[in-house]
Amino acid sequence: MDAQGRGRADDIDPADQWVLNPNTGEYEMRPPSSPLQSGVPSPRRPPSSDMDTPARGRAEAPGRRSETPGRAVPPSRRRRRVPEEPLPGRRGRRPAKKAAKGKKALLWTGGAMAFVLVAGAGAAYFYIEHLNGNIASVSDDGASTGGFQKDKAINILLIGTDKRTGAGNESYGDAGSVGHADTTILLHVSKDRSNATALSIPRDLIVDVPDCPTTQKDGSQKVIPGTPQARFNTSLGQDGRTPSCTMRTVTELTGVKPDNFMVADFNAVKTLTSAVGGVEVCLGKDIDDPDSHLKLSKGTHTIEGEQALAFVRTRHAVGFGGDLSRIGLQQQFLSALMRKLKSNDTLTSPSKMLDLAEAGTKALTVDSQLDSISKLKDLGMELGKLDTKNLTFTTTPVIDNPAEKVKTTVVLNESTAPQVFQMIKNDVSFTAVKQQKKKEAAAVAARLEGAKAPASEVRVRILNGGADAGSAQETLGWLQNEEGVTRSENAGNAPSELAKTTLEYAPDQADQARRLADIMGLSGSAMKPGESVENGQGLPAMTLTLGKDFEGAGVSLTAPAKAPEGVDKSTADKVECAE
Repeated sequence: MDAQGRGRADDIDPADQWVLNPNTGEYEMRPPSSPLQSGVPSPRRPPSSDMDTPARGRAEAPGRRSETPGRAVPPSRRRRRVPEEPLPGRRGRRPAKKAAKGKKALLWTGGAMAFVLVAGAGAAYFYIEHLNGNIASVSDDGASTGGFQKDKAINILLIGTDKRTGAGNESYGDAGSVGHADTTILLHVSKDRSNATALSIPRDLIVDVPDCPTTQKDGSQKVIPGTPQARFNTSLGQDGRTPSCTMRTVTELTGVKPDNFMVADFNAVKTLTSAVGGVEVCLGKDIDDPDSHLKLSKGTHTIEGEQALAFVRTRHAVGFGGDLSRIGLQQQFLSALMRKLKSNDTLTSPSKMLDLAEAGTKALTVDSQLDSISKLKDLGMELGKLDTKNLTFTTTPVIDNPAEKVKTTVVLNESTAPQVFQMIKNDVSFTAVKQQKKKEAAAVAARLEGAKAPASEVRVRILNGGADAGSAQETLGWLQNEEGVTRSENAGNAPSELAKTTLEYAPDQADQARRLADIMGLSGSAMKPGESVENGQGLPAMTLTLGKDFEGAGVSLTAPAKAPEGVDKSTADKVECAE
């Protein structure tokens, strides 16, 4: 085997190829051209010859003199040059300077990444602050529930005004309007988010507008007197009324207390439709309305901006030419907007989402409980859980005002409107949702099936769990004197308040429970199988707890299972052509 194969070349011992690096304190490979350490003679070094002269880069052993007269040979010195590459067959150690450079590179890379992240977070922060600055909010003046909650049903009041705000809106609405409630929708989202109902309230509906405590611009409080038998649209703007007055009017009318409100002006329709690239609507006939400036042919169209606003304001060219006909167009428009918002075309487009954020925050006025992007995002997440096929649009049942010769206003249809309000109040869907829910409803309804004990055998304790003061005593008198439930007693106040009235009973009291449920108008969901409790005489009795939904003795507590006949309704997943 030759020297090169054994790790040495030019007859140099491999051990002589390693030198101590004083900078690192470690041994490193010396290239073949480097001198040996001084004072370490090579045991294989040949005798002095012409090849060993300084001209060839070879130093003599210590103490020897050059053969050239008068010229001394300096002792060999340790060289500090770091080799660039190790010899074949040997792995050299990584140079110290390269290690230092690697650390610096790592630090620079990490620092740059941190800077990018911080800069990105800063940009996001400033953009969110920008959007927060876009939001206009108004106090709810105590008219709301205090804001929606994720674990409860949600009721949002959507109000569209006819005030001429924004550029290009001079030709719309009434020139001197203070901003009435021109379009009002109560959006109810079920507790489990499986369904929702959008109830339109006609602007010309005659209602009682209640007294409204209102926060003034200077922060002071003023109670604006109510107005009996007034148009619903005057609940906003008239006499300085704010959206909180409209909320109170809706609560008075429907029995449903809104959680929040949103007010949109003309620009909201224009900017939101443009942000999503237009919405698709359908007409069953050609329309040329000189009042709204809408001119469209029969069929399907994608509309946005000014054309979208003209669409939702059209009334003379559709239906009977009144506000009720326009409500149908508005519901179709909102259905189309909902479909577009939930489409992949919108949800996967960052530019559209940013445009929506800009348009929404600039065009909407919200209550003080929704005055930040964070709160609006949380609400949006809840609404996003809805399936459009289970979002029902319907209108408050009304009839022409019989007190008028020239029909310009409407009044409630007392035979059907209360049922609609009760369904919303009791979180009953207007659409058939999941099959599982049908099974659950059937199981609950079965509690009412079976034999019923005579009223005289019903033994019950009555508690007030949130109803008006005196309700328990009122119910006791009614049951004993009018319904023959003589074995009943007033047991005072319940330990805690309940949202809904309940009847708790033991298994052997089921026939008594069915009789009392029939008398009280209780639904199967109000019946709670459990245990009996001793009454004042030490006898087992059922417990009837009157909840906040209790409206008086003799008033049925059973919510309708479906919308009454004759009530118009449509779902947001379908395109319906306006006639």
